[in-house]
Amino acid sequence: MIRLNELRKLYHGVAALDVEELTIEEGQIVGLVGNNGAGKTTMMRLILDLIRADRGSATIDGIRVDQDPAWKNFTGSYLDSTFLVDFYTPEEFFDFVAEAYGIPGDELNRRLQTYETLMNDEIMGKGKLIHDHSNGNRQKIGIIAAMLINPKVLILDEPFNYLDPSSQLVVAKLIREMNRDLGTTCMVSSHNLTSINDLCNRILLLEKGKLIMDKPHVPGSTDPELEAYFLDAVR
Repeated sequence: MIRLNELRKLYHGVAALDVEELTIEEGQIVGLVGNNGAGKTTMMRLILDLIRADRGSATIDGIRVDQDPAWKNFTGSYLDSTFLVDFYTPEEFFDFVAEAYGIPGDELNRRLQTYETLMNDEIMGKGKLIHDHSNGNRQKIGIIAAMLINPKVLILDEPFNYLDPSSQLVVAKLIREMNRDLGTTCMVSSHNLTSINDLCNRILLLEKGKLIMDKPHVPGSTDPELEAYFLDAVR
């Protein structure tokens, strides 16, 4: 469970995020949408204790993130390429993640097999540093590392960026399977409304830091109200 309580973050006196109350229940796949500057990444960074709130709190599984690091043991996340270690090869990076989370070598190899389709024989065994991989493959490496720990909570910011359509479908499938098989609570932000519609069972809409829509959703369907909001924004 993720819970936000009176959570507020200011930049130069302007609220980048101002959410009075939000609870994400265990096992939900939540899509976070909104135009640029809506506060999506700010919300995720606050939940992951990467920035400090000016007011309020975020908790994961009842643990206040800015007071106790225990939530990190079961939370996987990938927001951007700063989460990578560029001077490692992908193999070294996955070994690093496995060591940090106490995953034995044979178990690591077994889990990596789950992601072979996503890697598409382009990532491991190439002798290349992460820095030298394409943006798409760097994105895949970060997503795999986040999922490799079999997290109870998974937070991904724009996971479909830089990916070709086939890889986008594979990432969505992996998220669905993790949610189904492990009960993982997932928060995914994206500008790709189609991907969010296909994947999520709840959608949150942010505008200028405020939560203006919070709706249950049937994966694979479209939401006329949500589509109308984005159409109105460009008129």
